[in-house]
Amino acid sequence: MPINEKILLVEPPFYRLFKKTYGLVRYPLSLAYLATAIRTHLDWEVLVHNGDFLPKSDPFEATFFHGEGFHNYRQGLRDAGHVCFRETRTIIEGFHPSIVGISVKSSTFASAVQVARIAKSVDPRIIVIAGGPHPTAAAEETLACPEIDLCVAGEGEETIVELLRALQGGSAVEDVAGIVSRRGTGIVRSTRRRLIPGLDALGFPYADAAAVLNDYDAYPPEAFRSVFSSRGCPHHCLFCGSREIWGRKVRLRSPGHVAAEIRQRQAMGVREIHFDDDVFGATHANLTGLCRAIGESCPELSWSCEMHVGQATNEALQAMKAANCAFVQVGIESGNNGLLKAMRKGYTIEEALTACRRIKQHGLGLQAFFMAGFPGETEGSLQDTFRVMEALDADKVIFSVFTPYPGTEAFQCCREQGLIPADYEASLYYHQGPENFFCGDLAPASFQHWVARLANLAVQKNLEKRSITTLSMPPGPQ
Repeated sequence: MPINEKILLVEPPFYRLFKKTYGLVRYPLSLAYLATAIRTHLDWEVLVHNGDFLPKSDPFEATFFHGEGFHNYRQGLRDAGHVCFRETRTIIEGFHPSIVGISVKSSTFASAVQVARIAKSVDPRIIVIAGGPHPTAAAEETLACPEIDLCVAGEGEETIVELLRALQGGSAVEDVAGIVSRRGTGIVRSTRRRLIPGLDALGFPYADAAAVLNDYDAYPPEAFRSVFSSRGCPHHCLFCGSREIWGRKVRLRSPGHVAAEIRQRQAMGVREIHFDDDVFGATHANLTGLCRAIGESCPELSWSCEMHVGQATNEALQAMKAANCAFVQVGIESGNNGLLKAMRKGYTIEEALTACRRIKQHGLGLQAFFMAGFPGETEGSLQDTFRVMEALDADKVIFSVFTPYPGTEAFQCCREQGLIPADYEASLYYHQGPENFFCGDLAPASFQHWVARLANLAVQKNLEKRSITTLSMPPGPQ
């Protein structure tokens, strides 16, 4: 198949497989950045298809993901005739791309494989490229799917541009940094891709949305609320795979560049922004600079972010409040100091609670993440988490079950302890999944009892605050 300079970028379905009224009401930021990079540097036609999109999703019910929803999900993954996959087939048939690029997280790997099979069934000459957290961490497993031809490992904007040039010109893909491919029965890794040093050089990801996003007119303004002001995280949490994509050195965009992007979003009708940074305002100078730029040049903007406990100082929170920050997300995770130390969170529960009180004292909303099931969890540590969650004055509690993602240290630790089953399928393990059980010191029935108690407590507290429980997606770029 001659390269026709048309590429389809796909977000595989996930939430829609659980329930027909669930969906991801968001233009995935990772695909938006790739689309902008391609259109900036190449004369290619780009189409982005979010296979998980619904114009309006029902509020997620955490308990639904354990029972009926999990049954629906497993059936949907095996059903190429599911409405989500039929839509994808129709898009491929109508657009006739020579390249299909799929964004893959561990929880969406099986869905991505189904998309790859559909692409090859439409035209076996289509080149299927997988990128994102899962291909970066588990390229060999990804390429075990014969319908996936290539993997992009790590940051993708520069790699995809160079890869398309190579494919267009008939050059060896092994010469492109950041590529994992097959050679006979083996796997070949090219040179590791350097991280992009100057993020201001990247175009605004949503600037081309109207031109590239399938069903653009059906997306509400809040689907375009995600912003990155930095990439990378200096912290070293055992369970996080973000550093495999972004690295631990934080690369910062200039405050003026971020503010200019926000103004572009405001022109699209967006009134609320959420910073998707792993950690917002990695330095005090950067944080205050961002707040100053937002406050001075982005009128009537409401925004939110996630912060590390250690950053929630009075000075930082005062600057954020003055710039009209609405709420702050904090990863408390556990109420037990032993587990927090094992996770390498870098703070104690006492320090976390002090930061939470400080956030509230400055008039900011507080959203708190909690997690159960980390290896070493006991009934005592779960009781500690329950007590902290119960007493915390949070506007929203976001509860999840520990999920070890391939490529993380936590996954390797679980494997060494015999906690990863031999028939492990990454897509069956997600933050509310019934298969998740990685704490060998507890009986499964006891663990499920505590998961139910904590989940119900989160729902109760959110109802008291009239909040909707928002389920977290896997780590990594969206």
